Amino acid sequence: MTIVGLEHVLVLSDDIDRTRDFYCDVVGLSVGDRPPLEFPGYWLYADTTPCLHIAERRAYAAHAVGLGLAVSESGPGAGPVDHIAFSALDYHALTARLAEHGVPAVTNVVPGGPRQVFVDDPNGVRVEINVSKASPSDAAENFPVSPES
Repeated sequence: MTIVGLEHVLVLSDDIDRTRDFYCDVVGLSVGDRPPLEFPGYWLYADTTPCLHIAERRAYAAHAVGLGLAVSESGPGAGPVDHIAFSALDYHALTARLAEHGVPAVTNVVPGGPRQVFVDDPNGVRVEINVSKASPSDAAENFPVSPES
């Protein structure tokens, strides 16, 4: 067996609409098609990839128990998974969007790598957004440029 990719991440939430709004309005994903599952939720897309699923915590837990799967009772936050990461194209547009929505962010530059922005979603899940290439709106200084640029 060979793993060929990561399909999606599921975020459990007590307020699926607020969580959807965060990932759409702040992160930049979009709501897309979702099959008629037995619990409320959303599938959010990056371009054509349904990379983030949101499910109502209690309804999902009841569904999972019916399948024989245990769901952690732990509260909001990262738990054993520290963060989920996305890639973006325009660092200044990203940081402007975060400021517009009043979302506090921690930034980092990886030597020889991307600029990183860390934020927490409404459920306490840490989100990392990496910008690897400079866009026209990004200043050249302090921005690592990959060999493909």
